[in-house]
Amino acid sequence: MKHNKIHPAKSLSRVQSLCNRRTDSRHPADFGLMYSAIDQQGNLIMGDGTVIDISHTGLRIRGNISVKPAMEMTLFLYLPDGQDPLFVMEARVAWSAGHRFGVEILKMNLRERNRLHYFLLSSVMPG
Repeated sequence: MKHNKIHPAKSLSRVQSLCNRRTDSRHPADFGLMYSAIDQQGNLIMGDGTVIDISHTGLRIRGNISVKPAMEMTLFLYLPDGQDPLFVMEARVAWSAGHRFGVEILKMNLRERNRLHYFLLSSVMPG
């Protein structure tokens, strides 16, 4: 019988980088949002909360209604720019822990995507 030798990870940072699925850096945020989804029983869920951090591809949220991973939802983000809410047509819950959860942005129209891009640029490099 052949025995395979198991080699421990060379460093903790390498292990952490393998576990981090984010493809885009997130920026701290503190503004409101509303979200809606259909639960497993077919009931409409409508919640509101606060965006904790944001990137071009996702958000971390603290909401008033719990959600489950893989749930698809629609988001209205109340960016602090005084304009109408930014509309995210489709997002998917990547993880959840109580009332905190992360979502991946799946579908936005070009105008909203450009607005998000501009918001992120102006938030990181205030002019």
